[in-house]
Amino acid sequence: MRDSNVNFSFLHRTCTLVVLLCFLHISVTVFYYVRSIDFKQTFLQNQQIQQDQRKLTAYVHGSEGETKPTTTFPLSRHHNATEKSLENLEKCPDPSPILVGPLRIEFSSPVSLENVRKENPELRMGGRYKPKDCIALQKVAIIIPFRNRDEHLKFWLYYLHPILQRQQLDYGVYVINQGGDETFNRAKLLNVGYAEALKEYDYECFVFSDVDLIPMDDRNTYKCFSQPRHLSVSMDKFGFRLPYNQYFGGVSSMSKEQFLKINGFPNNYWGWGGEDDDIYNRLSSKGMSISRPSAAIGKCRMIRHERDKQNEPNPQRFDRIAHTRDTMHKDGINSLQYKVVNVERDQLFTKITVDVGKSPN
Repeated sequence: MRDSNVNFSFLHRTCTLVVLLCFLHISVTVFYYVRSIDFKQTFLQNQQIQQDQRKLTAYVHGSEGETKPTTTFPLSRHHNATEKSLENLEKCPDPSPILVGPLRIEFSSPVSLENVRKENPELRMGGRYKPKDCIALQKVAIIIPFRNRDEHLKFWLYYLHPILQRQQLDYGVYVINQGGDETFNRAKLLNVGYAEALKEYDYECFVFSDVDLIPMDDRNTYKCFSQPRHLSVSMDKFGFRLPYNQYFGGVSSMSKEQFLKINGFPNNYWGWGGEDDDIYNRLSSKGMSISRPSAAIGKCRMIRHERDKQNEPNPQRFDRIAHTRDTMHKDGINSLQYKVVNVERDQLFTKITVDVGKSPN
């Protein structure tokens, strides 16, 4: 009888153990089955998201590379990251760390504009540029008074675009061409350049440059300073010396505030000479002084040429210079009148042909 009870007790414990093992096995099986369902759903969701993103990319770029609107689609994480990186750009250092210093400038070999375009692929239409890796410290409009100087312009574009890009400026080049064959009026063309450039962009600095002057050192930065800046300090034409202390010709820069303070440039200097001294008198009368780079950094070369036709010396210049303080408030940007004849936009420049009238004499 005792053996029978022992066998029954053993059998009962064995059956209990088997039942527990079966229950454990079933529990583990159910657990992994549920997890596999969740993983499959997650995988399918991720596949759908990636497919949607590919559709969005294809829509944005188009079948032939054209840009299309994206307002009806959610932005991808990569797009948001790109926007964030642009917002986090720091200001460009001053001075630029990619300047090279003294330059070799020569005019013996002809320049092809097509080659200049190829060598400056970062330029945007209209001769516009801004650095990609930092935010430029100033927005600069380069104003060039112009007539019948195409070969000189080629040299200017060839040398200046690389220089301005190394200076990390947000800039645009505006060639202001005087149409017709009336007497040349350099200062009035500079006023026109100021007015026309501001129609396109919120420039805060204006560099006024003759087309035949090339800087010989890229450390001579084409930007604005706390005082009006004379940039062409030592020309080869004058033996690399300043001809006189009040000289403000060739290449200069002014901020928008400085320019408006003197009512811009005079409009009544027809022919060669006098307007630079008038501008100096305007600045002096408003308590401003001329700042300059050193003679070494401010070196520049002039392209030799004969004096242009219809640009003979102005016989009235000395009398007008003597009365600058009396005329500056009524003759300047506030009295500017002209007519735009044509606008040409090239990768290297914006050329604006204007009718500025004719000399009253």
